[in-house]
Amino acid sequence: QVQLVESGGGLVQAGGSLRLSCAASGRTFSNYEMGWFRQAPGKEREFVAANRWSGAVSYYADSVKGRFTISRDNAKNTVYLQMNSLKPEDTAVYYCAAVGSRWRSIAQFMSSETYDYWGQGTQVTVSS
Repeated sequence: QVQLVESGGGLVQAGGSLRLSCAASGRTFSNYEMGWFRQAPGKEREFVAANRWSGAVSYYADSVKGRFTISRDNAKNTVYLQMNSLKPEDTAVYYCAAVGSRWRSIAQFMSSETYDYWGQGTQVTVSS
């Protein structure tokens, strides 16, 4: 079992920045691929970013590419999502997720069905 706890959400004006953190416990963090997803009211959960176990390879949704950066610190068992140039449409509950490391396609990394463990979510609200 892996336990995930997100933090860092809040209210920010458009154009501002936030950094989300996701602290993991329970298993060897470096054995897990990590992802960030978000869900806005009335919408389905959508992929935001993912990071391979080594941290060397990352994937992003087109909507956040160039604005968001996923990173991880395996020594601290933590994955981060740095969000810059925030837009009102980025408003959502953000979830981190984990799955054991093995070869996967990019499409699999982008699918919420791939991930076995989820945090409780943290609210991000961007005002215009």
